[in-house]
Amino acid sequence: MSGGGNVYVPYTLGGETVAVGPVPGHHPDRRRLLKVETASPARVAPFCPHFGVCGGCAIQHWDAAPYRAWKRELVVTTLAQAGIDCDVAPLVDAHGAGRRRITLHARMGTHDVLKVGYAAAGSHDIVPIDRCPILDPQLGSAIEAAWAIAEPLIAMGKPLDIQVTATNSGLDVDVRGSGPVSSAMIALLSRIAGQHRLARLTRHGELVLMQTPPVVSMGSAQVVLPPGSFLQATVAGEAALAELVSDHCRRAKHIADLFCGVGPFALRLAAKSRVIALDSDAGAVAALQKAATSTSGLKPVKAEARDLFRRPLMPQELRDFDAVVFDPPRQGAQAQATQLAASKVPTVVAVSCNVTTFARDAKILINGGYRIEGVTPVDQFRHTPHVELVARFRR
Repeated sequence: MSGGGNVYVPYTLGGETVAVGPVPGHHPDRRRLLKVETASPARVAPFCPHFGVCGGCAIQHWDAAPYRAWKRELVVTTLAQAGIDCDVAPLVDAHGAGRRRITLHARMGTHDVLKVGYAAAGSHDIVPIDRCPILDPQLGSAIEAAWAIAEPLIAMGKPLDIQVTATNSGLDVDVRGSGPVSSAMIALLSRIAGQHRLARLTRHGELVLMQTPPVVSMGSAQVVLPPGSFLQATVAGEAALAELVSDHCRRAKHIADLFCGVGPFALRLAAKSRVIALDSDAGAVAALQKAATSTSGLKPVKAEARDLFRRPLMPQELRDFDAVVFDPPRQGAQAQATQLAASKVPTVVAVSCNVTTFARDAKILINGGYRIEGVTPVDQFRHTPHVELVARFRR
């Protein structure tokens, strides 16, 4: 406590005695950890040398059991505060082999020294890295490739963001921030991509070099990813979420998959059910449709581009579905939840990466007559406060 108010100190644990200092440029209630005087019995040694400086992981210093209990409690507490009474299942550990996608930042530092790495904790500074122990081994060469790509481009004087995704056929890299480049630079980037055996290199989504299409498996389908496309952070995370979704929809014959992305749910659900899949990302929808069309043994899949924030499916459009799945971005799906609440769809399955906006949308469904049958938290962002969840609502 300080002057009767709370003080927030990252990298500490309950019950510890610590020495702290001010954080320049931040609110007075923020402090930085200087020394742990008396450590919690639950404190463990962080496994990454960048921990505490890099802003990626926040909780490597906490033993697994209390960490897992705390992460589940985040969901329990948020739902209780929203007045939602339901069973919260044990936390599903979905870290698996590690993160399969990262965004590295490249900036020119002082004395014209290139930095390629992650943003520092609480600032826009870049922490240069040469390894990251939470990555899927398939991303093992990603950091080296990012450094090689950044070296010629950074001379243009603009900050770069380099998104790298591990696929079945190799690394898929999309570079953003460079602005227009010369044909000579494109040729150089092509050589670098070849040297690092990248599956594909794009710049702002425009192709520089493709040696083989970057493909990921979703159920029995093979999806060629659009440049810079969104995927769940881990293979295990996608599988865990999809298994929960499929189980909740197991009796449905006609399903709407809303905010479908490239199809992690739709392409699995189509093994047993007819699916209509909608998302505002036309590239993702096209990739999903192509994968569905070229995969034998699936029920019919119809994928369409539609902005569900501006044009949510209306109750009359929802009347023929046995189940609706929706997996919106962090801001949730308030407009779509409102229309679902007015519909007669028997089963609604919500997937969320933000328990606060989920609670808001869940209240809309509950107030519309749905009952929530339970929530399962999923931890694919281990060592962070982020948690995914899947919930089923029934009429």
